[in-house]
Amino acid sequence: MSMPPQGGHWPQQQNPQYPQQPYGQPQDGQQPYGQPQYGQQPWEYPQTQPQGFQQLPPQPPRTKRRGLIIGLVVALVVVLGGGGTWFALSQRDSVASGAATPTEAAQNLATALGGNDVVGVVSALAPAEAKLLTEPIGQTTDELKRLGILDSAADPEALTGLQVKAENLVFDEAAAEQVNDHLTITKLTGGTLTVTADPSKLPLAQKLRDLMPSGQGPQTETIDIAEEVRDQGEPIRIATVQVDGEWYPSLLYTIADYALRDENEPWPTTSIPARGANSSTDAVKQLVQAALDEDLTRVIELLPPDEMAVLHDAGPALVAAADEDSEPSGAKLLDLRADTSAVPGGTRNTITYVEFEDPSGEKYTVTKDGDCYEATGEGQTRRLCGDFVVESLEDEVGSGAPEEVVRVLENLSRGVLEQGLGVITTESGGLHYVSPLRTFNELGLTVLRSLNPEDITTLLRFAE
Repeated sequence: MSMPPQGGHWPQQQNPQYPQQPYGQPQDGQQPYGQPQYGQQPWEYPQTQPQGFQQLPPQPPRTKRRGLIIGLVVALVVVLGGGGTWFALSQRDSVASGAATPTEAAQNLATALGGNDVVGVVSALAPAEAKLLTEPIGQTTDELKRLGILDSAADPEALTGLQVKAENLVFDEAAAEQVNDHLTITKLTGGTLTVTADPSKLPLAQKLRDLMPSGQGPQTETIDIAEEVRDQGEPIRIATVQVDGEWYPSLLYTIADYALRDENEPWPTTSIPARGANSSTDAVKQLVQAALDEDLTRVIELLPPDEMAVLHDAGPALVAAADEDSEPSGAKLLDLRADTSAVPGGTRNTITYVEFEDPSGEKYTVTKDGDCYEATGEGQTRRLCGDFVVESLEDEVGSGAPEEVVRVLENLSRGVLEQGLGVITTESGGLHYVSPLRTFNELGLTVLRSLNPEDITTLLRFAE
């Protein structure tokens, strides 16, 4: 379990005033934040050990266990939410149950954990964050079953192989930090967290079970929060956000809070407002041009105001931390076309044509043609197809690759190229935004859809 990510140096913010609009309410002339959909790549289930647990270090020095504690607190919500309620949550328009105060929101999470209540844990999250964890999971589950990774009888509503138990969790309400009118950091000071993992109970297909080491029993890790607080000299911080007058725990705000704290920097006192595009594909166009211009402010403006609200709030610090010597590339995006299709929670933009112009005026195009991409520029034309990818890989690893492995590479390369590069956008307040987390998840699905069960069997055989 790694520490929350650390960024560059984030300069001190001088303005002591916080924005007065509550989280989830529109500012003057801006689109509403709506309900936050933070999260990270959804729980890709199953694994030989549950995500997060397998990385718990074996009895490191006490002074280095802070990362373990913080990571476990953050990951508990991901593990439970992603693993236990996929189907149930996908069938609901709203699953969240908020609280009247930040401390009560954290206590709701603690209560759900204490009863090993998976539905309760996800229901305690901010509504959009719960959706982000669960909306793409149905597709992933279907693909894992099709490939023979999950057992065909696996129930996405039931979490097996992992048990989480929280007991006597204590929050110091008097020490809670009100960052602004929609963000408060609660302080966890006592209780225990115990995680027990038993890989043998995961709903894996038999061919994966056969690869597990024999005699491997359950593994358990118990953490005494009060003891860790004493060792580290500070409580465990859990961020809570206000949405439509109610409070919820947040994963991404917790991670961002620790990233800022590790740099000894406060939360920015202003945020970067969301400014979306009029169409799905236009949002992709504008984000690509902003990236070419190294315009981080515009990039953040084009991120969803709900699921990426944390980056809008932390945006001024990110912009201030950007390399002052960076310069725009000078390249111009002349055209970008895409085929659009609906996916859970958004729209897939499959890029079919791109035209650039470099600072010298030279033009380049990339065109999708079946399972190939054709690139032109500087008077030359090259086609990137599945066969070309396989030949290139063979050149790297040698021509003696087993025929079965070559066939897997062909399926993978052809499948990915045929599906094309898919960028996911979402809509909020009538405007369109690019969703980086959903796009990353779609990339994983693109890989899974390109393979067949025989490919998995081949990979497992050569992995032994």
